[in-house]
Amino acid sequence: MTALLRQRPYRQLWVARTVSQWGDAFNTVALVLLVYSLTGSGVGVSGVVIAEIIPVLLLAPIAGAVVDRLPRIPVMIGADLVRAGLAFALPFVQGHVAAVYAVAVGLSAAAVFFNPAAQSVLPAIVRERDLVAANSGLWTAAVISQVVLAPLAGIVVVSFGYTWAFWINAVSYLLSALALRRLTIPAAPAMTTRTSWYADATAGIAAMAGHRLLRALAAGQFLAALSAGATGALLVVLAQEHLALRPSDYGLLLGAIGVGAALGPLLLSRLTDDPRRPVYVLGPFVLRAAVDAVLATVTGLVAATSTLLAYGIGTSTGAVTFNSLLQAETPEKLRGRVFAGFDMLWQSGRLLSLLAGGLLADTLGIRAVYYLGATLLLAAATAGWIGLRQTTTIDG
Repeated sequence: MTALLRQRPYRQLWVARTVSQWGDAFNTVALVLLVYSLTGSGVGVSGVVIAEIIPVLLLAPIAGAVVDRLPRIPVMIGADLVRAGLAFALPFVQGHVAAVYAVAVGLSAAAVFFNPAAQSVLPAIVRERDLVAANSGLWTAAVISQVVLAPLAGIVVVSFGYTWAFWINAVSYLLSALALRRLTIPAAPAMTTRTSWYADATAGIAAMAGHRLLRALAAGQFLAALSAGATGALLVVLAQEHLALRPSDYGLLLGAIGVGAALGPLLLSRLTDDPRRPVYVLGPFVLRAAVDAVLATVTGLVAATSTLLAYGIGTSTGAVTFNSLLQAETPEKLRGRVFAGFDMLWQSGRLLSLLAGGLLADTLGIRAVYYLGATLLLAAATAGWIGLRQTTTIDG
């Protein structure tokens, strides 16, 4: 990690991603608190989540095509500037819940372009054997930002109001754009034939469906999303109805996940630099499945926090190795579309899981949600294993 930060291109990308994560931490807390104050209901807060998911489902295919056709750094800078403008405008409409939802949609729409571009840039500036360490550095910085700054964001909102939290977010996007402005990457090979935007978008979907490894990983991603959407959202219900914890203990559960998520990439980078090793790509699915099953079985704070520490490790290491594998295996000209497609799959599964999880908890009980989540994660590991048995580079 230290050696990578000495490399100017990676350092600039790391600074840009980390600074924008600082702003995201303030925005996430302030936005949820604002919507709850305007609507007074959990349904209103759920609307924020839906407002963040819908743009991914609608825009991901075309966003991937844009990222693969246009220079990626300008795409990222443009997305940052759009988000900065929306974040600056948010305080002026904060009394109107419909306008707040609209801004949330806009912020998410810009991120639909930024995220696959950022994922596609990384393998262009580091060697393949450094992908695991590079992704670990980005992930660790993001997690630490959330753990450290989310409580501070709450203090800012209480002490100074929503405006300062939103403007901190806006400034973070401007600083990210400034860092990216100085980042240069090797020029992509020129396109030999010009195709339509629609053809470019469908080519990404065809690549995911037509290649054994991508198809298997896509199935694993979707199954994992079906698990994580409900189990993540309903942890507070599990804590009260099954684990027999006090409301004040819920923060300790989230803290355990955060600590594990921060430690995971640090441990991973010491164990391997090969993004293709199945045990590190698929093992986290199995670990998280075991955690869900244990959480549905045991009770008590000590058992829950220690188990969720392992969950945090599994989540972060899995994200790092999964992304590193995709970056290593996907050709440069398809990376934007592939990463946008995987984002769409994740959010689709997450939305379905959020909708179904509450119904399942009400009918069969909260433990059933976690047992089913464990089963889905084991299925995700199995699907990934089928593809990794015959790993080949993707053509397209």
